[in-house]
Amino acid sequence: MPEVRVGGKEWSADAGSTLLDSLLDAGLPVAYSCRAGSCQACKIRLIQGDLTDLQPEALTASARAEGWRLACQCQVHAPVEIALFDPARDALLAQVTYTQWLAENVLEICLESSQPLRYRAGQHVLLWNGDIARPYSFASVPNEDVGLSFHLDCSRPGTFCDAARRLRPGDPIRLGNLSDGALHYPVDAQEVPLLLIGSGTGMAPLWSIVREALRQEHLGPIRLVHRATERTGHYLREPFDDLAERYDHLTVEYLTAEQWPDWLKGLRLSSRQTLALACGGPSFIEAVSRRLFMAGLPKGRLLTDTYLSKALGQK
Repeated sequence: MPEVRVGGKEWSADAGSTLLDSLLDAGLPVAYSCRAGSCQACKIRLIQGDLTDLQPEALTASARAEGWRLACQCQVHAPVEIALFDPARDALLAQVTYTQWLAENVLEICLESSQPLRYRAGQHVLLWNGDIARPYSFASVPNEDVGLSFHLDCSRPGTFCDAARRLRPGDPIRLGNLSDGALHYPVDAQEVPLLLIGSGTGMAPLWSIVREALRQEHLGPIRLVHRATERTGHYLREPFDDLAERYDHLTVEYLTAEQWPDWLKGLRLSSRQTLALACGGPSFIEAVSRRLFMAGLPKGRLLTDTYLSKALGQK
């Protein structure tokens, strides 16, 4: 069986097992969640040897050149030496500039990075608060907003949100992997209709994307839909309404959980050229995808991002 070495620890791994499972079986502290290469919390650095990588495209070429791999996507077939991701060493330092409650259960945190961070609307980044991590989409717009803004759903107990409630200005946060999610504003889509549908704090990246589209002088109609459990959950209603007053081609709709099924059933497309973007939980994304397919949206015209339901602790 192939040998795995981490620091001063060495053990035999089951041939063909994922590196993540091998690390966890050895009792090493590795953060993980999705096991699909999406959250990218389980990054490790390959020091020596080789791994069978099932999804090499999940990381950028530059990250791979530096030795980074995703433990959940690698299989051990030969002796390897690796180093675990250490947020204190490998993540970018930032500090909290302010926190504020946008609604009863939605906490906004704004960060100032110690170094310039190049990102785009729709991307998400792994936030490390001590040894707890969770990916969050940017709610801010690059090169326009001051600081990096994130919206946290604190409606249910969770390790990351519980710790975030205690954050104060000046507290450190580490910025881990910056990921290319599906959501983005294509620069060649200026004239097509945009349909943006979000649930809960899935509106955070859409808030960033719609402002980016307007900044890029988008010409086609923009239809924005926010589904919340109840009316008080439309936490961005005031800023969205302000935008709609300024831009005639932007319309905003607010739905509750009770209204959602009938609205979705009656959804029609104004054009088959529509570009749809959706962000929310797994069941929400599944329902939206199915309805848009039935409404005739062509393949490749729907961009989705499914958010995780729990924080990623080092285990």
